[in-house]
Amino acid sequence: MKLTKNIFASLLLLTSVIGFAQEEEQEASNIQTYTPSKLLKKGQWDVKFFNSIYTQTEQTDSGSKSQKIDRQTFFTNTTEVYTGVSNSSRVNVGLILQARANTYRGAGALEVLSFENNTTDARSGLTTIAPSIRVQPFKNVGNFSFTSSFYIPVFKDEPNPNYLDKRSYFWETRFFYDKTFGGNKWQIFTEADFGFNFGEKATDADPQSANIGERFANNSLFLPLSAFLSYFPSSKSTIFVNTQQAFLIDLGNDFSQNYTQVGFGGKYQLTDVLNLEASFGKFVRGSNFQGLGQTFSLGIRALF
Repeated sequence: MKLTKNIFASLLLLTSVIGFAQEEEQEASNIQTYTPSKLLKKGQWDVKFFNSIYTQTEQTDSGSKSQKIDRQTFFTNTTEVYTGVSNSSRVNVGLILQARANTYRGAGALEVLSFENNTTDARSGLTTIAPSIRVQPFKNVGNFSFTSSFYIPVFKDEPNPNYLDKRSYFWETRFFYDKTFGGNKWQIFTEADFGFNFGEKATDADPQSANIGERFANNSLFLPLSAFLSYFPSSKSTIFVNTQQAFLIDLGNDFSQNYTQVGFGGKYQLTDVLNLEASFGKFVRGSNFQGLGQTFSLGIRALF
């Protein structure tokens, strides 16, 4: 993982150096203007490919005490496509696809990129698709919006000992608000999510035809609260710090969790269309078999 950390550190440093070396632009760039709070104009498109690797060698016990485990690594690719459909730029529609690859039993973190699928130490595949809608509910508050998505599991249900993804129909609504201040040099962004996991209880699943471990979140409410503070060395670059507190609230599956995560990252506008993002996150606490690992992420976004 040392090599991976160095790669992300280099990307963040490069973003900062380039940003400080440029003269300040007169007009705000895409990374300043098109936060998740801001909706697209009619006919405009937003395509984002976001890749993350989460790896852990620690997790909590049934309480909050940390314990060592064999390395587990989880790769997620999230592809989001949205377009503006209203003349008022207050409604966007889109589609989200997620693919995952996981490795277990001490496999090296980067082995997850082999995308193996077996019953010993690896599993991978396309896991969910989600139709999605974005809405700016108040005409005069352009920096407040919400996105509502319905995630449908599309991967095969099988009695595989390796976990791939949640076996849940998941309805998630995310509320966004941002505020720019300090002469367009600073921005605070906040997000509150409400997600309900539908599905049978794990104890009711047929162990002969189902992976019971993938039903841990069924009949629960997922509630993460996030905040990002960004600084813009120039209009085309930003560095940020973030924190998140999340709760998985039991509504009938006899299982709940919570965790706290902190992180940092950077974005850079490569062209008028393309933006690059890199970030690092660390789970600093949790309860009830919550992983205490690190997340390394890299994304590219096209706005046109």
